[in-house]
Amino acid sequence: MQNEQKPHHVILATHSNLKYKESLPVHWGAKNPLSRAPVVASQTDTTKRNAIGTHSGSYTVYRALSVASGKFSPLHKPDLNNTESPVKIGPYDSWFDPLKIVSIDPWGLDPLVNFKPLFDQGYDIRPTIAVTQARLQIPEIYQAIEKGRLKPDGKIILQNGDIKITKVALDPVWYLPGIAKRLGVEEGDLRRTLFQETGGMYPELITRPDLKVWLPPIGSSTAYIFGNPQDLSNPNIELTCRVHDECNGSDVFGSDICTCRPYLMWGIEHAAETAQKGGVGIIIYYRKEGRALGEVTKFLVYNARKRQEGGDSAATYFQRTECVAGVEDARFQEFMPDPLHFFGIKKIHNLHSMSNMKYNAIVGSGIEVVNRISIPDELIPPDAQVEMEAKKAAGYFTVDGAKSKEELTKVKGRDIEEKK
Repeated sequence: MQNEQKPHHVILATHSNLKYKESLPVHWGAKNPLSRAPVVASQTDTTKRNAIGTHSGSYTVYRALSVASGKFSPLHKPDLNNTESPVKIGPYDSWFDPLKIVSIDPWGLDPLVNFKPLFDQGYDIRPTIAVTQARLQIPEIYQAIEKGRLKPDGKIILQNGDIKITKVALDPVWYLPGIAKRLGVEEGDLRRTLFQETGGMYPELITRPDLKVWLPPIGSSTAYIFGNPQDLSNPNIELTCRVHDECNGSDVFGSDICTCRPYLMWGIEHAAETAQKGGVGIIIYYRKEGRALGEVTKFLVYNARKRQEGGDSAATYFQRTECVAGVEDARFQEFMPDPLHFFGIKKIHNLHSMSNMKYNAIVGSGIEVVNRISIPDELIPPDAQVEMEAKKAAGYFTVDGAKSKEELTKVKGRDIEEKK
C-alpha cells in the first residue's frame, strides 16, 4: 500500500497551468460517445480529468476517510470486466439533446464498452450508471396476493410472491450550462452560488469556467423496472410510473405521519400489475430526504407542528415547514424528468403522483401524461390526514376536491408524545 500512495504535495485545481492536452473536452449532446467524450472525474491521473468533483457522490467523504486511514489505495482503478448491464438501454434521441438530460450522464452506463479505445490509452473512466437484475420481497405485495388483487404469473411475480425487476442506479453528473438553462439563471450566477453555498468546497466552479461538468456530492437515484426495460421507450405500450422522493422514516420504518410508504407500495403494486398485462412499470426513487431539506429539518418541523397552539393542523402544515426551513419545498423538480429521458420515455399512461411540481416538470420536458393517480383514501394513515388534506388544499391533484379553510382547521394529527 505504501508504494501506491500519491505524493503529499497538494496541487490546487485552480492553478492556471492545469489545462492538460490529455483532458478531453466534453461536447454534451454529441451523437456518439467518443465525440461526446467521457466524463473523467477520477483522481488517479489529474492530467486527464475534465470535470469538477469526483465519483460516488456523497460517499466521496467516506472514501477519503478510507484513504486517510491507509486502508484504501488512492491509485486504485476498478476492474470493470463483467460489470456491464444485463439488458440493452439506449441510446435514445433524448441522449443527443444537450438540454433534455442535464443532471445525469447517459454515456456513464457501460463506459468500458462506450470508451474502449480510451481505456486502452490508460484513461480511468468510471461508471456513473449501473444496471442489474434482482427480486423484491415486499410485505404489501404478499398482502395484495392474499387479498386477490395480484396473482403470481411466474414471469413478473413468482409463485412465492417475489417480484422480478431490473434496477438501475444513477449517480448525479451535472452539465452546468444545461442546469443553469433549466433553472432560468446565468451559468456564472449558478456557479458562484454553488461555490458560496458549499462553503467554497469546489473553487473550480469559479476559477475553471472551461470545466462544464460537475459531480456534486449528493445522493443518487434508483430506478426499478417491472417488465422489459426496452418497452419504456415505446409510447404504444402502457407505462405505469411512480416518481418518489426519499422518506426514510416512512419508506423503511413505516412511520405513519406521512403517506410516503403507502403511496410507494401502491405504485409498485400497479407497476407490477401493468407489467403482468403486457405493459411496463417503473419506480424512480430520488434521494431528496425531507423535500431536499434533510431529515434533521424534517424532525424539527414535526415537533413544531405538534407543539404549536392548536396542535398539528392541516391549516398550518406548510407554514410550519417554511418557518423552520425557510422554504416550503427545496426539491424544485426541474431535474426530476432526466432519468425518464434516459430510458427514452415519451408517454406515461399512469402517473402515480399528486404533485403539480412533478407533473409540470414531466409534461414541460415533453413527456405526455395520460392519467394521474392519487393514493386511495384507505391507504392514508390517520396521522397523515394532516399532510394529505393540506396538500389537496394547496392545489395537489385530487379527484375528491379540497376542504375549506374552516374544515382544514379541524383536521388534526396526534399530539407530540413528550418523554419526561
